[in-house]
Amino acid sequence: MEANAGMVAGSHKRNEFVMIRHEGEPGPKLLKNFNGQECQICGDTVGLSATGDLFVACNECAFPVCRACYEYERKEGNKSCPQCKTRYKRHKGSPRVDGDDEEDDVDDLDNEFSYRQGNAKAGSKWQLQGQEDVDLSSSSRHEPQHRIPRLTSGQQVSGEVPDASPDRHSIRSPSSGYVDPSLPVPVRIVDPSKDLNSYGLGSVDWKERVDGWKLKQDKNIVQMTNKYNDGKGDMEGTGSNGEDLLMADDARQPLSRVVPIPSNQLNLYLICEIWFALSWLLDQFPKWYPINRETYLERLALRYDREGEPSQLAPVDVFVSTVDPLKEPPLITANTVLSILAVDYPVDKVSCYVSDDGSAMLTFEALSETAEFARKWVPFCKKHNIEPRAPEFYFAQKIDYLKDKIQPSFVKERRAMKREYEEFKVRINALVAKAQKTPEEGWTMQDGTPWPGNNPRDHPGMIQVFLGHSGGLDTDGNELPRLVYVSREKRPGFQHHKKAGAMNALIRVSAVLTNGAYLLNVDCDHYFNNSKALREAMCFMMDPALGKKTCYVQFPQRFDGIDLHDRYANRNIVFFDINLKGLDGIQGPVYVGTGCCFNRQALYGYDPVLTEADLEPNIIFKSCCGSRKKRKGGDRSYIDSKKRAMKRTESSVPIFNMEDMEEGIEGYEDERSLLMSQRSLEKRFGQSPIFVASTFMEQGGIPPSTDPASLLKEAIHVISCGYEDKTEWGKEIGWIYGSVTEDILTGFKMHARGWISIYCMPPRPAFKGSAPINLSDRLNQVLRWALGSIEILLSRHCPIWYGYKGRLKLLERVAYINTIVYPITSIPLIAYCVLPAICLLTGKFIIPEISNYAGMWFILLFISIFATGILELRWSGVGIEDWWRNEQFWVIGGTSAHLFAVFQGLLKVLAGIDTSFTVTSKASDEDGEFTELYIFKWTSLLIPPTTVLVINMVGIVAGVSYAVNSGYQSWGPLFGRLFFAFWVIAHLYPFLKGLMGRQNRTPTIVIVWSILLASIFSLLWVHIDPFTSPTQKAATMGQCGVNC
Repeated sequence: MEANAGMVAGSHKRNEFVMIRHEGEPGPKLLKNFNGQECQICGDTVGLSATGDLFVACNECAFPVCRACYEYERKEGNKSCPQCKTRYKRHKGSPRVDGDDEEDDVDDLDNEFSYRQGNAKAGSKWQLQGQEDVDLSSSSRHEPQHRIPRLTSGQQVSGEVPDASPDRHSIRSPSSGYVDPSLPVPVRIVDPSKDLNSYGLGSVDWKERVDGWKLKQDKNIVQMTNKYNDGKGDMEGTGSNGEDLLMADDARQPLSRVVPIPSNQLNLYLICEIWFALSWLLDQFPKWYPINRETYLERLALRYDREGEPSQLAPVDVFVSTVDPLKEPPLITANTVLSILAVDYPVDKVSCYVSDDGSAMLTFEALSETAEFARKWVPFCKKHNIEPRAPEFYFAQKIDYLKDKIQPSFVKERRAMKREYEEFKVRINALVAKAQKTPEEGWTMQDGTPWPGNNPRDHPGMIQVFLGHSGGLDTDGNELPRLVYVSREKRPGFQHHKKAGAMNALIRVSAVLTNGAYLLNVDCDHYFNNSKALREAMCFMMDPALGKKTCYVQFPQRFDGIDLHDRYANRNIVFFDINLKGLDGIQGPVYVGTGCCFNRQALYGYDPVLTEADLEPNIIFKSCCGSRKKRKGGDRSYIDSKKRAMKRTESSVPIFNMEDMEEGIEGYEDERSLLMSQRSLEKRFGQSPIFVASTFMEQGGIPPSTDPASLLKEAIHVISCGYEDKTEWGKEIGWIYGSVTEDILTGFKMHARGWISIYCMPPRPAFKGSAPINLSDRLNQVLRWALGSIEILLSRHCPIWYGYKGRLKLLERVAYINTIVYPITSIPLIAYCVLPAICLLTGKFIIPEISNYAGMWFILLFISIFATGILELRWSGVGIEDWWRNEQFWVIGGTSAHLFAVFQGLLKVLAGIDTSFTVTSKASDEDGEFTELYIFKWTSLLIPPTTVLVINMVGIVAGVSYAVNSGYQSWGPLFGRLFFAFWVIAHLYPFLKGLMGRQNRTPTIVIVWSILLASIFSLLWVHIDPFTSPTQKAATMGQCGVNC
């Protein structure tokens, strides 16, 4: 910078800059390229800003725009620069518009015409340079400007003009010649009474300039860029060389900018495919070693149940759980109990416990009637060896019931038994009709005593032994299995843990009363379809090799009353016949909640008896970490567990008797290193000496020192609501709490300790139940399962990070991870189902363009997945129709129940908002075959799939309409888009049939909500348009001017 160049002054905050000249110094120098710069929109001179500097509308690229066009863009246009698309910032003196940044200083627009009072010379004078009048600039034609005082040697510049009111002045700018940027814009008084055309506003010249600008906009953007780059002489109308102007513009460009990643590179389709690929791998890994199993009941009988000798089969306690007799009809529960009492197993080895968690007197009275009818039904079943042994389903069979029957009395006895059962049904129906209206004073028993369970949330524990080893005889004088009614105590303020808490109460009650070595639990609607089911389970539980390390034997679920085509995939054939078979070859199937026979010791939290081969690390651990070194501590742990198991298994005599428990385990000094103290036992199992003693009876049975008279009193004690406080029940023992799907958690904890499970599929299904064939009930059932998986995913028991110190095999862990993360697939699934419609609406294709090499890999991958599916169908025996029904309901559940489960699980875990547990209705089909299939029940779960259907249908209509209007050349790309849209609709077809019902009517609320959501999502997507990058949008939109 030259010395003696003069002083500069200004204010950064007020955007002022003034050069103060020395006396005698010549006038201002010519500023190159500033005197003739034209507006690229209207072609007029850009003019000066309020501070006297060259007016620059955009601070990012300095695209030349005059003040008038700048104001018009901000008011009526898109408020952004035509070149770089950056939003215009508000300049001093400009009116405020929506979206402007808030300013801390006083808004000059509000004080635009508030002039200072007092010093007339300082407050009413504008600095002028004595130049003659010139034509109006574009900056003076639209917006009034306020006066701006300038700094010159500390004094106001001489030269004044009269005060002008806001409606009588305009700013003048020179049309040619030199303009000093330090000088303010001159003002010319405008008389509003005169025609504005006399001042040039709205004249023919103005219209011609606007028309000329419109013609310029029709030219290509590239041509305008070439004008700047040619550098041949002056540019049209600019009066300056193009290269110089380009350099001046480049000098004002920012030195850096943020470059966002284009949305088309973050392809939603790609994200969905990545998740689907991960989900597919999680589903495939556990199927690497599927196996089938066979049982040999004759060998079991030769070893443990020889004719003429006392049976050596292990005792089994069967649990039946029920809650609401109005949703779970007592007749169905009665049939389940009758099938248990008539099972083909030694009667002194079977006990049936019915848990009434709703404390309903209806269930109690129905069970009393069932016990009386069992005295006739059980001998009839065993005498004629009928199957199934649930009377409702036996008499409903449409088969030749005389097949293989050789006794002449069979027909007569069958007719008599059917009449007896019909009378039994009438009595049960009468009880149900009576229970429809609860008396104001509550229910009373036959002796006039008030029913203790009138308040289902506040009642004492109740136990009633209906049949047993003392007096429980049938009509032929034979002994019947024990039948016990149990309703655990409930009090306000206690957490009862729903079904898991009820099952743990049954564990303790059965341990005190009968203490079977094995437990089998079924839902109230799952009857014994195979009378030899217990013997099937004992083939594994009592096997010398497998029994010591088997925690449970899981049977597949089979169902009655499902429509022929299984519209909603109630049979779950793919899961039961493919997935669980695959897991059986690793560490065993997951526990599915019913039809499962448990080892009582596994439920008590004990470790299995494992061999040295079982303790070896798996092959993956070996390859990563090498062979495990023999360590002193590790050897001791293995030997101690082996000794402990030997002590428990060599004899059926309990390690502790009652006297030893009371005396603090005296007399067992040699075993103190292997056993827990009495205090730690009570902390683990609760304060019941009888129950604690029973936990050491691995072969079952009651401890010999137990007083039978005190058993019922102790049984009431162990089902009290406060018994589990400060114990490990629900944490390490019994059914595990923390999820509505307690079955997954319970099985996972056992597998983590090293236990294995067995999948048993006898030729005749062991159990059969009823499934909710109604669409709404089916979705609510799936919602409950998915919600339980999300709860486990967000808990400390999540298989992703829990149990690495245990003996859970890697592929078994992968299977459990897949079991809990599958609801998350609903999010990409929803996006994937909506994408085809969006492609039809926007004209973009769902699959990005790929090279031939990548396309070859894609085809090979598709063929491999297809081949894998065919192999699964072959080795599992699953049919194509069952597989397709499973695929359809996977989409239906994924777009409805799974999606709701994800959000409900997040609300429950993160915000503590609990959701109510809905008991699945198990009503019988009395009004006609599959009547319930056509009943429509409103639920919010129906809205998302309906929305997906509407969006895809709208997309199909829009795509076909566009193709019709565009000609034959657009039909080729259209078929690819239509294929995906029809593929989505085909998967949702059963859902669409369920909406229509038998009368083909859909509730108005479903249609309204679905159309509303479809419209919102469609408009939102069109507005976002993620397939188009910002650069492409800018090129498509072009420069924006007065036409915006």
